[in-house]
Amino acid sequence: MSELPPDLPRLRTLEHWLVLSLSQVRERIAEVETREAALRPVRPRPEGPGWVLSFLREGGRPVADSIHIGDCRLAARHRRPLSRDEARQALTDGGIRACDICRPDSELGILD
Repeated sequence: MSELPPDLPRLRTLEHWLVLSLSQVRERIAEVETREAALRPVRPRPEGPGWVLSFLREGGRPVADSIHIGDCRLAARHRRPLSRDEARQALTDGGIRACDICRPDSELGILD
């Protein structure tokens, strides 16, 4: 047994009410998303270099390892500051990997 009315006029009325309700719910979702987005903390730009190239030591020699956002704590102790263009170049053409945690490739607009 269906709980829906059997006749067309009442079904159309119910449909109209559902469409209006769905519209109101979607508007409310948009309001809440906007409010929550405004409350999310914005990551401040690092005061030091914007990006760094982190080096590992292999056999006593430095070997380029990964690109990090300047304030990433996972960058190795041995590092070199990079400009935005140098970081993009290293990630795209240089074969250097991006840090999986600070995601400099996302900050630089490079798609995976």
